[in-house]
Amino acid sequence: MSVAKKRPSPVRSRLDIPSADLVVVKVGSSSITSVSGGIDSDAIKRLADNVAAAVKNGTKVVLVSSGAISAGLKPLGFDYRPGDLATQQAAASVGQGLLMAHYTGAFDSHGLTTSQVLLTAEDLIQRQQYANAFRALTKLLQLGVVPIVNENDTVATHEIRFGDNDRLAALVAHLVNADALVLLSDVDALYDGPPSEGAQRIPHVKSAKDLADVRIGSVGSAGVGTGGMVTKVQAATMASESGIPALITSTTNAGSALGGQDVGTWFDAYGKRRPLRHLWLAHLANTHGRLTLDAGAVRAVAKGKASLLAAGVREAHGAFEVGDPIELADMDGVVFARGFSSYSSDDIPEMLGLTSQQLREKFGTQFERPLVHVDDLVIMTNGVRKISAPKAAH
Repeated sequence: MSVAKKRPSPVRSRLDIPSADLVVVKVGSSSITSVSGGIDSDAIKRLADNVAAAVKNGTKVVLVSSGAISAGLKPLGFDYRPGDLATQQAAASVGQGLLMAHYTGAFDSHGLTTSQVLLTAEDLIQRQQYANAFRALTKLLQLGVVPIVNENDTVATHEIRFGDNDRLAALVAHLVNADALVLLSDVDALYDGPPSEGAQRIPHVKSAKDLADVRIGSVGSAGVGTGGMVTKVQAATMASESGIPALITSTTNAGSALGGQDVGTWFDAYGKRRPLRHLWLAHLANTHGRLTLDAGAVRAVAKGKASLLAAGVREAHGAFEVGDPIELADMDGVVFARGFSSYSSDDIPEMLGLTSQQLREKFGTQFERPLVHVDDLVIMTNGVRKISAPKAAH
């Protein structure tokens, strides 16, 4: 199938979605599966109908789909979502093939070819894997294929994983330079409180400040998902902070959303695109420790233009290796940045407070490099938070 090449244009509101060149659509487990019934083939068919209509209108679509674990529960005889990682991986291994079979059939009825793309967090933060993922998705889209992306749950570990496909979708949108991100679930929009209590739909979010007083719900009643509205808002914020607008709505509103109608909650794009590994570091990374900085170092690093030097660090906490993500905090314990450490926690205590010249004289030239390089730093733009300190490094 061929369509006229669409001239790219900025997507500034939901009205612009039908004219977008490339959109990432994410659908949650609760919309297409259930613990008791497995895969909902009718729901997948309706979703494929809506996505196919957008593709035939000239918009390329990457579909990020949850549901592999849920799809594998019934064939394995489970009536609940298991808590241990090994059983989840087994269910995902069984369910992923079943899920793709349904998607393949549903899109084939529209003359569209689908592909399976399974990603881990490392695929999007390591330079070579990132380049491979980008090339593969780009070529699939050029060939008119609808890529169906999921986290590779069969090999993912608790230590390094996305945690839910909402945030995976935000990273994929950044990876493929999408014009917009559409997050679909069983809730039609973000509300200013529990909908059951008469709350009102929030149609438009201009920045994270608009959400300061909003009560956001967690996992839905279906019990097969992992995120709920909290992770959808986090994903929408991740996208908007990196220059990609986002829309949160229900799967039943998928056609209306892709058609530019007034549904769901729209998040304006208000930030600049930044390296994908920085998005992962800011929003997804499990940090292994923390460095406490004096006031001068906080001021310098918080501007986002200076590396962290040992002279400005007063305390080190936690156990970490070279390259591990760590948090940076002020003397009050307020975390304001994250970064990849250039040293292990075993090396840092003896370096604290020393200038580059003192480090060179005491340990050699290999210790002149900063503790965290400016290129490996992200400033926490969603506000600071106080946390208890990990065990001190020594």
